[in-house]
Amino acid sequence: MKKYFQFEELGTNYRREFLGGLTTFLSMAYILAVNPIMLSAAGMDYDAVFVATALAAAVGSLFMGLIAKYPIALAPGMGLNAFFAFSVVIGMGMSWETALTGVLFSGLIFIILSLSGIRETIINAIPAQLKYAVGAGIGLFITFVGFQNAKIIVNDDATLVKLGDVTSGEALLAVFGVVLTAILMAKKVNGGIFYGMITTAVVGMIFGLVNTPEAIIASVPSVEPTFGAAFEAFKSFEVFKETVINPDFLIIVLTFLFVDFFDTAGTLMAVAGQAGLVKDNKLPRAGKALLADSLATVTGAIFGTSTTTSYIESTAGVAAGARTGFASVVTGVLFLLALFFSPILSVVTGAVTAPALIIVGALMVSSLKLIDWDKIEIAIPAFLVILCMPLGYSIATGIAIGFLFYPITMIVAGRSKEVHPIMYGMFVIFLCYFIFL
Repeated sequence: MKKYFQFEELGTNYRREFLGGLTTFLSMAYILAVNPIMLSAAGMDYDAVFVATALAAAVGSLFMGLIAKYPIALAPGMGLNAFFAFSVVIGMGMSWETALTGVLFSGLIFIILSLSGIRETIINAIPAQLKYAVGAGIGLFITFVGFQNAKIIVNDDATLVKLGDVTSGEALLAVFGVVLTAILMAKKVNGGIFYGMITTAVVGMIFGLVNTPEAIIASVPSVEPTFGAAFEAFKSFEVFKETVINPDFLIIVLTFLFVDFFDTAGTLMAVAGQAGLVKDNKLPRAGKALLADSLATVTGAIFGTSTTTSYIESTAGVAAGARTGFASVVTGVLFLLALFFSPILSVVTGAVTAPALIIVGALMVSSLKLIDWDKIEIAIPAFLVILCMPLGYSIATGIAIGFLFYPITMIVAGRSKEVHPIMYGMFVIFLCYFIFL
């Protein structure tokens, strides 16, 4: 096992990998509650989606750990599940079964692109300076999400966002967690982020800010209401023609494809960069990581959930010590166990996970120092990547806007020959995306 996951080469051990995998799981366990809520708004069975979410996350994380050997966990993506429920089903009036077919198609296309090596080639063609920007942008994004989860930053109709009630119990609990975690990290305590989360949860229960679980084990609901629904469109040619062969369905597939592609690319670059796994501006085994992500999307669609993608919360596990795919295997197994221990998950609230996201965000923005800010042709697109991720509330949006500016500024600066042809191709794709999708 140690040899397969290269423990010695990467300077890790079972304890660090287990803590890393457990920290990642706790950081993203909220999806087990949020995803069913999102998709049930589209008419899907809540309990079935809960099971589908856990199974998709488990299988996806196991794929990533065993095939690609990266400490990156997967689960149905936030944002994509909202698009699935509110834009496709409610907004466009499509059935949730057809929407699942769209997810299935996007996953199958991903598999083809991954096996052909196209996805890996695109990621490796992205210049190092923009990869640093992606890492920093994701750091700001997840910090913003952490502040939101703890109600420290809240919505405001006049200014979009504002400081929330920092004297509320939830906000104070999150602040306690941030201070404690920062102290543990400053003291170089291995697994400081994990211990910070656990302590925050315990303190929350003591002061009545986190519900104490009434039970430990619960029966596993049936996944039958959603399992295989993605194949409903193939019942007959007439049904296939009505649901699949139309422009709206194509738009759905392309949107799922675009957002998942660049969300995953950004996450892979950020997590691998933080773990020190990027070599010569290239991501080793990128093809296998992308294939694992693609297989997870297809698997999730079959179980009955929206697009499964790589989770940026994996950076919390890396900060806790994870360096290999063994951590992802741990996370995958924990998602399977969560099917039986769902009552305990009630302690993983926004205030409990917020400290981990905020501290990890602080660690990730360290890549800012690697960007050549003195060269305006680099500084402007890098800045836009960093800024537009939290403001656009999307990793893919930040990448798209920054990458649109990169060829323009490089051409004006007389450095057009330094731009990889693929970057010019992405310029056209991003432009078409914003115009047509």
